[in-house]
Amino acid sequence: MRYVIIIIVIILAAYSWLWFKSQKNYPVEYGISFNQNHAIDLGLNWKEVYNDMLAELKPKYVRVAAMWSEVEKNKGEYDFANMDYMLEEARKNNVKVVLVVGQKAPRWPECHVPEWLAEQNGENARDYLMSYISATVERYKNNSALEFWQVENEPFIGFRFGNCKNFKEEYVLAEIDLVRQLDSAHPIILTDSGELSTWRRAIKNSDYFGATLYRVVRKPNGRVFTYDWLPPAFYRYKAKVWGQDLSKMFISELQAEPWFESSRPADTPLEIQEQTMSPDRLKEHFDYVEKIGVPRAYLWGVEWWYWIKEVRNDSRYWDIVKTRLTSET
Repeated sequence: MRYVIIIIVIILAAYSWLWFKSQKNYPVEYGISFNQNHAIDLGLNWKEVYNDMLAELKPKYVRVAAMWSEVEKNKGEYDFANMDYMLEEARKNNVKVVLVVGQKAPRWPECHVPEWLAEQNGENARDYLMSYISATVERYKNNSALEFWQVENEPFIGFRFGNCKNFKEEYVLAEIDLVRQLDSAHPIILTDSGELSTWRRAIKNSDYFGATLYRVVRKPNGRVFTYDWLPPAFYRYKAKVWGQDLSKMFISELQAEPWFESSRPADTPLEIQEQTMSPDRLKEHFDYVEKIGVPRAYLWGVEWWYWIKEVRNDSRYWDIVKTRLTSET
């Protein structure tokens, strides 16, 4: 019993120390993650959303994905029209881009392997994957808007979610090596779950590291679970355990939209949506990330802010983000 009491005291002391170390505020610059397919799923014109985001919110940074299933819808035929558009508009607005390549990319269905590859049972999958990555890197490595390559999205997470039966983790290191060989001028970011992974492999194999940050989730049974008990300094010291330079660590996804488990915004009452994202909680997330010690955070949810502004005539979220981001300029 004495040893149990000692362990409990040590845990409580460490927890209290983390909260003590979570009082200081650090400067953070904000970017925004954007996905054209998600905007389309919400019934929006994705180019209007993207252009209004750049013009009104004025982010310094954006993160977009050259999704394999979009770039190579037909085997051996590459269509970069959407990516060309987004990088050109970013360039015009002096916005720097994180460009995601690989089998996994932000947003559902998480893995974006072309259907034609599944139909041939993954035969020569590695060769096709490397060809698509090569074509993408060669096309954009000299683009002045490009700042970082992100290879895959949370590739080393310890569990599978989304439609990822065709994802091959054993290809990831080769993908990283290929991008480095083709473009040594731009650093590589790898991302991992902020709460549900150790970060070890992602940090070991990257130039920069990105952690996701979701503070409130809805479980499959409908119950809401929060990480409000987790001190901001937890992320800072977790990074230090693996020797990660905090100046080269970003929050790759800062939760700024509701958590939808099985429903969609259009058929979910606002009061249900606000159980996992409200204006007050959005402000709390801004305040929280500024106590971690990372220099940059990419907001997650611009498509939803735009949807709720245009469809539900509720501009509160858009205005909160606009005020926060434009105050940096």
